[in-house]
Amino acid sequence: MAPVVSIIVTCFNQASYLERSVKSVLAQTFTDIECIIVDDGSTDNTQEIVEQLMSLDSRVSYFYKENGGVSSTRNFGFKKANGTWIQFLDGDDWIHEDKIRFQLTHLSEEVNENNTVFYTDYERVFINKEQKIINIQENIVGALTREELIARLLIPDFLADSPFPLLQQCLLMNRHVLEKKIFDERLKALQDRDFPLDLLLLGVDFVYTPMIGAYYTKHQFNRTNNWSYMKNYYIMFYETAYSKHKDLLPLCQTGIHFLIKEAIREKEENNFAKLMTMFYPPFYLLNNKIQINSSYLLKQIYRIRLIIPSFLLYEKYRGPRSQKIIAVWHKITNIFKSYNPTFIGSE
Repeated sequence: MAPVVSIIVTCFNQASYLERSVKSVLAQTFTDIECIIVDDGSTDNTQEIVEQLMSLDSRVSYFYKENGGVSSTRNFGFKKANGTWIQFLDGDDWIHEDKIRFQLTHLSEEVNENNTVFYTDYERVFINKEQKIINIQENIVGALTREELIARLLIPDFLADSPFPLLQQCLLMNRHVLEKKIFDERLKALQDRDFPLDLLLLGVDFVYTPMIGAYYTKHQFNRTNNWSYMKNYYIMFYETAYSKHKDLLPLCQTGIHFLIKEAIREKEENNFAKLMTMFYPPFYLLNNKIQINSSYLLKQIYRIRLIIPSFLLYEKYRGPRSQKIIAVWHKITNIFKSYNPTFIGSE
């Protein structure tokens, strides 16, 4: 007989975290579950850890696949799942022991079971090199409307004043939902934005279940720590959203404008060209002192930027030598100011 819930634990070289993750699944107060571990081509001792976990509980099964990223691993796991309800869990995170039971208690006549995703609040847990918890950050999402969820998914976390609302570890979804949309395997990052965004636009209901349901770890091996890696996937995410939902482009501008400023600063011609195809004015520079209202003018500013030394514009590029040059320049301009009050210097 098929279990009610399938919890799919995806992992890649996370052997040192995996036991805690899987044991949080096996400790669920709702016991009619299966735990499917999908190994995305690990080269550490993941298989050895899994064998120990399988010996503890017959509900645990294990599948190995060639490395393809978390999206392909989740899709693979779903194909192996037998449950009516699906939970995905990364191998370095864990869930509250009462999460599944509590979320399923929110089923009612008003809830369309086949079209529902439940979501919870969560804690971000910071772990050091010795795998000790050094900080915990509570993230209360709250009940948000469809429109609020869509808008928030399109804003990078570092530009938002609210927590990311639909962390995958917090979700519990009916399997019929995954028949409408699977994870985009081109996205090696930010799939947790693309996936629920499409579901929301397909009319899937997201129901808030108020509890700290998941524990999301931040440690030295998180790929999200690598900004150059994440930056490229943010651009791909916006390109993907734009290709499917052009009417959402105005809601993407906060992130797109930030990435354009990055491209200008770093002289990233390819990124700048991609972002300009999705650009809406107005655009602001120099701490919002300059407003730019046309794509043409912004392109001209980028061309001018290419010939200006970076240290003149951005402090991060200033070494001891460039700082001396700027100091001398300030002295010269100050001398001119003292003789001519109408003089306009670089400031």
